[in-house]
Amino acid sequence: MDKLRQLVLLVRPDTLMRWHCDLLRRRRAAATAARGPGRPRTVRSIRALVLRLARENPSWGYRRIHGEPAALGIRIAATVWGILKEHGVAPSPQRSHTGRADFLRDQADALLACDFF
Repeated sequence: MDKLRQLVLLVRPDTLMRWHCDLLRRRRAAATAARGPGRPRTVRSIRALVLRLARENPSWGYRRIHGEPAALGIRIAATVWGILKEHGVAPSPQRSHTGRADFLRDQADALLACDFF
């Protein structure tokens, strides 16, 4: 009976545990390599929506632009800041800033419109 037990144990238990740990390590590495690092890319249509919201509403900041699609149930994977920066769109104070000449021109148009009434 002792001879039979010696023949069955061809591999030591610590070797078997090392093989098991190696197998688990390789499985985890394969799972993360297939998926890729970081967040998934945002769909093109959602990127276009973010850019359109920024263009049409120059006084809106990043949080407001992110909140509007979120209220509709649209999830944005990337940050709005990253999307706007990638496309060269400035932050909201720089987009909505009107210069002195623009301000005076708008006021003059309003005054002229009032004079005709």
